[in-house]
Amino acid sequence: MEQFEFIKPFFDNVEIVGEKLRQNRSPQLRIAAPSIVLHDYIPELLQKLRTKFPEFRLYLHEAARAEAERLLLAREVDLAITVVEKKSRAGIQVRPLPELRLILLVHKKSGLARAEELWKRDKIEETLIAFPRTDPIHASFQRGLENLGVEWFCGIEVNSARLTERYVASGYGIGLAVAIPGFKPAQGVRVLELRDFPPVVVGASWSGKLSNISKQLLHELEVEAQVQMRRTKSGGRG
Repeated sequence: MEQFEFIKPFFDNVEIVGEKLRQNRSPQLRIAAPSIVLHDYIPELLQKLRTKFPEFRLYLHEAARAEAERLLLAREVDLAITVVEKKSRAGIQVRPLPELRLILLVHKKSGLARAEELWKRDKIEETLIAFPRTDPIHASFQRGLENLGVEWFCGIEVNSARLTERYVASGYGIGLAVAIPGFKPAQGVRVLELRDFPPVVVGASWSGKLSNISKQLLHELEVEAQVQMRRTKSGGRG
């Protein structure tokens, strides 16, 4: 009887220990990306990922490119999905994915029907809401403006696509964004297409060796990129 009382606590904790062991066996996947990517793009890919990995621990980090690179180098995330530039930081590998078109976001009550109406003005009075000028999205937009001979500089600088939408919806100005697959503008916001503007390239980045689940997500990203390219060539909408 005394012996049973001695070992009883071990049996009482069997289920707890078993659950911890199962959790430890489940692979983990840590992703860094802008909020709009995490919200509109990643969920569908994760559903596909579950066909290969039914159980895994998921960690999502909202981060723009610079912060995502820091997290990668610190080994705090496995994969980052951000706008990429031609030259990446040392220690980071990049796999280019789809080219995404630039768009403008306007308040639903805006009188603008097309972005081209802005370029015909002597001066654009509306405030531009955008990422910092050094960001690839903003840099690509400014190149497009230069080609048109138009000057329009940022009046409200943000570090989040959701902030851009929020301030547009609140009537503070016109926002610059990219058309992420599956993107749906926030309530109170409309999209204006930016024709003939240079697109930006989204890519997957990592540092070090990829785990099996990270490799599978990279594969799903590449498959989705091919789908988007075919839709673009056929004139379809993503």
